[in-house]
Amino acid sequence: MMNERLFRRQADIIAQYELFDDWLDKYQQIIHEGKRLPPLDAQYHTDPYLVRGCQSQVWFYHEVKAGHLVFHAASESSIVQGLLALLIRVYSDATPQEILATPPEFIQKMGLDAHLSPTRQTGLHAVLAQMFKIAETQCFPVGTG
Repeated sequence: MMNERLFRRQADIIAQYELFDDWLDKYQQIIHEGKRLPPLDAQYHTDPYLVRGCQSQVWFYHEVKAGHLVFHAASESSIVQGLLALLIRVYSDATPQEILATPPEFIQKMGLDAHLSPTRQTGLHAVLAQMFKIAETQCFPVGTG
């Protein structure tokens, strides 16, 4: 069952983007979201933090704070940076269990999958998969089962 807190985060994003009539305006809002992400320190703009499977360069890392996963990301592409910001809005500062219990329904409900190029979709899903893999690793650490 989906986590209520993360469900509300997704519902807020969906409602926000329903205010826009055309996709050009939605893209502009996505780009605006990306500009609000805090910049990553230079140490994270290195190969170990590079996400494979993205057309644009994407750097991604996480921290664990009080049992919550906090995600940080950046991209050289403004639209990708905005997509990262949306993922972070939903999944950052959540417990691993919350993340694993909350599928990214907002992507389809916003129509993102239908309006992104296949390479952008692949990149978005690569970052999402990494978030879920991190959450799973936190829930089920290797060597404990």
